[in-house]
Amino acid sequence: MKQRLLSLDVLRGITVFGMIVVNNAGGKYSYDSLQHSVWNGLTPCDLVFPFFLFIMGISTYIALRKFQFQPSAAVIRKIVRRTALIFLIGWGIYWFEFACEGDFFPFAHIRILGVLPRIALCYGIVSLLALYVRPKGLAWIAGFLLLGYAFLLHFGNGYAQDAGVNILAVWDTNVLGYEHLYHKSPVDPEGLTSTLSAIAHTIIGFLCGRLIMETKDLNQKIIKLFVAGFLLAAIGFLLVEWLPLNKRVWSPSYALVTCGLAAMLQAALLYFIDAQGRKHWCRFFEVFGVNPLFLYVLSELTAVVLNVTEWKPVLYGGIHSVISNPYLASAVYSLLFVGVMGAIGYPLYKKKIYVKI
Repeated sequence: MKQRLLSLDVLRGITVFGMIVVNNAGGKYSYDSLQHSVWNGLTPCDLVFPFFLFIMGISTYIALRKFQFQPSAAVIRKIVRRTALIFLIGWGIYWFEFACEGDFFPFAHIRILGVLPRIALCYGIVSLLALYVRPKGLAWIAGFLLLGYAFLLHFGNGYAQDAGVNILAVWDTNVLGYEHLYHKSPVDPEGLTSTLSAIAHTIIGFLCGRLIMETKDLNQKIIKLFVAGFLLAAIGFLLVEWLPLNKRVWSPSYALVTCGLAAMLQAALLYFIDAQGRKHWCRFFEVFGVNPLFLYVLSELTAVVLNVTEWKPVLYGGIHSVISNPYLASAVYSLLFVGVMGAIGYPLYKKKIYVKI
């Protein structure tokens, strides 16, 4: 069996661990670092989803490399099938939440896009592009998408917090319908329009995957990836005066900065894990990294059940009765929750069972 890239599994595991933690605060109070920025800005919480898309870009390169990036009916079917499956699972989670509350036909107001649908769109589009476009062409596509999106944000009031004038909110409402959008933000943070920037984001991950896999010398691999990440982050930070960091609109600066940080962290993991052989510390994150989507989906379904059955406030109340600080109690609930997910994933990891989604 082909050996997995351990440092990539670890980074993926760290990311999925973070995604589950930030999505499952116990109480209504949560540390700022475990909350998304309300609008412009960047918190540690804002790193987890873009890191996942970056990693998915690397994984896509590794997966398609086995087929020499040659389009065939079998490869295209595999891409389309996986894209559709991730979409359906995302919609299934939304449906499950409504069904648990007694609404079995919520199709008039179920959310169309979201985390899993965005993952599906980015995976499917980038995978198909990679079969027909050379890497240099992909770099140009990513550049044009970010540049075009920057102009769209600038001239379309893309940073306005008024949904009535923000072009992203206007377009998403007209195309998808207001009832099918996320309503706790001026714009849908996984809206259709901002997916353009997320696609460019995934392409950058794909190109970094090429750098990792095609550079033979390990030290050169680490240096090149770290330098590429530093340049991406530096360019992104230079742009923030004109294009603020904003996860809600997935601004070009946000895409560049988070891709750069992810690349530098991946380079650091390559150094410590692959070059230095320091592997014992990372086993916990490897558990999440080998079955990322399975454990993420399981966490979302579990969270729905705990909310609907009202077990969540009971469990949090028990923690809060011991830990008086509501912020700390909420964080402890999150860590215990993700610990349970890890306990479920550990037997799969030990038996080398990888749930493919």
